[in-house]
Amino acid sequence: MEQVDCVVVGAGVVGLAIARALAMAGREVIVLEAAEAIGTHTSSRNSEVIHAGLYYPKGSLKAKFCVEGKELLYRFCAERGVPHQRIGKVVVAADESEVGAVKSYVAKAEGNGVNDLRWLSATELRELEPAVVCVAGFLSPSTGIIDSHAFMLALQGDAENHGASIAFLSPVESGEIRDEGIALNVGGAEPMSLMARSVINSAGLYAQNVARSLRGLPHETIPPQYFAKAHYYTLSGRSPFHRLVYPVATHAFLGVHVTLDLGGQARFGPDVCWVDGVDYSFDDSREPLFYEAVRHYYPQLKDGALQPGYTGIRPKISGPDEPAADFMIQGPREHGVRGLVNLYGIESPGLTASLPIAERVVSCLES
Repeated sequence: MEQVDCVVVGAGVVGLAIARALAMAGREVIVLEAAEAIGTHTSSRNSEVIHAGLYYPKGSLKAKFCVEGKELLYRFCAERGVPHQRIGKVVVAADESEVGAVKSYVAKAEGNGVNDLRWLSATELRELEPAVVCVAGFLSPSTGIIDSHAFMLALQGDAENHGASIAFLSPVESGEIRDEGIALNVGGAEPMSLMARSVINSAGLYAQNVARSLRGLPHETIPPQYFAKAHYYTLSGRSPFHRLVYPVATHAFLGVHVTLDLGGQARFGPDVCWVDGVDYSFDDSREPLFYEAVRHYYPQLKDGALQPGYTGIRPKISGPDEPAADFMIQGPREHGVRGLVNLYGIESPGLTASLPIAERVVSCLES
């Protein structure tokens, strides 16, 4: 059985950030990825937004790592030439009934240390975003957009330049906690067995599957597993928006956002559909709901202007009738297994938070 220092399971944005951090700390690192390329799931099927840290509960890992990660990410992108833009975002109340909710976002953001928000009147908002109909809102100037694939390639390059290697089409099929380390049985065209000193389970949508396959890990430490599917529609023609636009999420209106890619193409999403597994098929029946939600703040949206874009799935550890759960990063202190770190529920703002998440994982292994 081949001996290895560190194994990272999963080559999404968080797994790559962890592999980079470990390799730069002088550890020997192998990344095992079940797919044929980096970031084929959650990391490449999202809004590609650099989040400011507005909505997360004070003191949560999501709030802490998002606020820290935003600045680290902007610095990383500038140093590595990763395409990005600090484009800004407006959060709007479409009518008076939503003003209180928007003000609560400001209060929550300030509690998280986001101090650059600027409250705007309807007149000021019309000057910034003439196509948006609203009564008030605020500007988040530190929200941005990023080329997520270019970011992952930069992380991969750093990791490999410091000695890490990636094995694609190499799914972890089972494992066992032993006194001398963690044994992993790896499938694929060339199956292999590894004995690792440290294992970081960053398998995203499949993190619970990997954890359940490890004999000796207390199963009561593994959280529930849910999947939330998101649809994104693209807007035909030239975008009337200059920055991201986020409405208030209500039961009637999904909170479908305006996001922009680096080429200026506008898209709307995400919605939320709870599903039983990983299925990226597009449900065209969602279209009327999108038209209704978007016209709540952009009434000029013409029939036929929305085109099906893509779908993504978030790995959830809280169900549809439960409050959104925080990131769960379990190290030896939580589950009692030396050298093992499990990451669960790493959804939005996971891309923004990826660099400080990696730092936390390194510290978990060192403690």
